[in-house]
Amino acid sequence: MRLAPVLLSLMTLAAPGFARAADPPTIILESRLRHEAVDQSGLPNTASALTLRTRLGFETAPWKGVQLLIEGENVVALGEEYNSTTNGKTIYPIVPDPETTELNRLQLTWKGDKTAAVVGRQRIILGSARFVGNVGFRQNEQTFDAARLDFKPRPDLALTYAYVDRVQRVFGDDHPQGAWRSDSHLAQADWKPAWGHLTVHGEWLDFANAPAQSSVTLGASLRMERPLSDTGLKGSLEVAYARQADHGGNPADFGLDYASLSLGLRQQDSWGSVMLERLDGDGGRGFATPLATLHAFQGWADVFLITPPEGVQDLNAKVGATWRPEGLPPVRLAAAIHRFTVPGGGDDYGTELDLLAAAPLTPRLSFETKLAWFDGDRPTYGDRTKVWISLDYRY
Repeated sequence: MRLAPVLLSLMTLAAPGFARAADPPTIILESRLRHEAVDQSGLPNTASALTLRTRLGFETAPWKGVQLLIEGENVVALGEEYNSTTNGKTIYPIVPDPETTELNRLQLTWKGDKTAAVVGRQRIILGSARFVGNVGFRQNEQTFDAARLDFKPRPDLALTYAYVDRVQRVFGDDHPQGAWRSDSHLAQADWKPAWGHLTVHGEWLDFANAPAQSSVTLGASLRMERPLSDTGLKGSLEVAYARQADHGGNPADFGLDYASLSLGLRQQDSWGSVMLERLDGDGGRGFATPLATLHAFQGWADVFLITPPEGVQDLNAKVGATWRPEGLPPVRLAAAIHRFTVPGGGDDYGTELDLLAAAPLTPRLSFETKLAWFDGDRPTYGDRTKVWISLDYRY
């Protein structure tokens, strides 16, 4: 990465200070064992992917506000009856969890009273991760070779800027698109007055080896929450809009819109929401968020990781609750139903049902199972069912 000389110089200067730090480093140890099964129309076999992801590293204690973090990541396939995108097994549905061993994070962090800076390979999640995230659901997370600056001039205002030199994507080093060479800029401002949360953001993306993904996006969102009764019931409203156009080396000429509206209710351990989200298309391409944590949006079946050229509209309803059985750990439950259509009253793409149950087994070990069932109305967006069972350990 082009930031490597700067990072190595800073590490050399700070190394004696880390050695003199009074507190020992914090150990990073995370492991996730997961089985993912995928049955997809149009493919002769059902995918069965049993993978183990392990992260191991450390973060030093602060020395004059400076910390060093080093973390490695390994993903191993214990059962390979799936298309990892790099193993050549195209008779199976895709489960993008390829085997890999890599440097996941290597960063220097400096924290002052109102300012923080991070240089190196790092995790970046902005807001809800709708536009920039780490794709944390996949075994090999997305990280960024970047320089980031955060400034908080007052308690209700936060400003973020990041320059991204390289994107380490979930597909790993063996995939031709496993890393994007980048000359990109990210900016976000969050204002949290008493009446709500206003976010303004911009992403100027320019990828040398993925020019079709280069774009500029400017957007804003507003979230408000109000008590509706003296029993703890709260209502929420969230609206968002963004405009996207070609940028950098992208040979296309386009201008596309994104919009969403969400209404929600919450009372203690229960919640529900109704949302309409629309990503436009012009017939040649759809509104794209290539750095987003896409699994968290438009259904867990991941049918619309790439927005259709005609665009996609997602009308969904979600409910969730935490069940607290006596003498047992709390169980988190959630369900969602999605209806996907072409924006502007066009044809249907399909319907999806998502279900989740998760619970901590010990303070460091948790269990989760998920189901995504998509009933497609077009051959290009065919039926598929996905089931996940996972154990997650954090030291």
